[in-house]
Amino acid sequence: MSNPLNFLFNLIKAKIITWLMTDNDDFKVSSGSDFMRVEEKVKIGDVLLIQGRSRVSNVISILTKSIWTHSILYVGEIQQIQDPELKALLKSHYTGPDNIKLIIESLLDKGVIITPLSEYQYDHIRICRPSGLQEKNAEQLIFAATKFLGLKYDAQQISDLAKLLLPWNIFPPSWRRRLFYYNPGDASNLICSTLIVEAFHAIKYPILPIIHKNGVKGYEFIRRNPKLFTPCDFDYSPFFDIIKYPIIEFSDDIPFTQIKWNEEGIISNDKQGIYIIKKTDT
Repeated sequence: MSNPLNFLFNLIKAKIITWLMTDNDDFKVSSGSDFMRVEEKVKIGDVLLIQGRSRVSNVISILTKSIWTHSILYVGEIQQIQDPELKALLKSHYTGPDNIKLIIESLLDKGVIITPLSEYQYDHIRICRPSGLQEKNAEQLIFAATKFLGLKYDAQQISDLAKLLLPWNIFPPSWRRRLFYYNPGDASNLICSTLIVEAFHAIKYPILPIIHKNGVKGYEFIRRNPKLFTPCDFDYSPFFDIIKYPIIEFSDDIPFTQIKWNEEGIISNDKQGIYIIKKTDT
């Protein structure tokens, strides 16, 4: 491809990515999460699921049939990291204050980066906490994830996941094998969930493995292809505790009957603000 054509191709690609990453103007509802409590209670090694508001998030939601369209790995504060090598590595990629709560994530427009958790203070968040993960193991997990810093986002993987929506059973067997044949692709590209899965696999922590019962070995765990994971798999995993901090938590002191419901007969069909409005008597 010549230089002018290459420039034009990259320009169009950048415009498309910018459009996809733009928040949907129709999605203006409250996040439903108490970010202050999330920020207070989150622990190093936690996986945070995000209900994204961008156009690409809407596409991922349709593909995965889940509201959770993005996953991030909580790093913690650099000043609290015990491993000196890991602390130095994090400082080389993040030049802000040592007391900022950080995450590692893979974004379509930026690739794998370290950024403050506060970037998601207005989003709906769910904490998925790996059961029994010790602090030492958590730092090993973060160290494994840092090896991917600087890599690009694998946009091709989104289209690969879309294949799962096809009525593949109508295709001849040879076509099916070709359709789902595992192709490692470009090892320098990752999507958000693949990044985190690779880090957990590096410390041999299970997410959604295939489990075989072996009479001699007991239960044998088999890793799934990291490229087949989506953010909601951390929610489905039996090895992660699900923690929620809604904006209102019901109790004996705060019963659900105190909710102030809209009295105008408005019913929302989805997050994009399509409503059914009850007709008033005339």
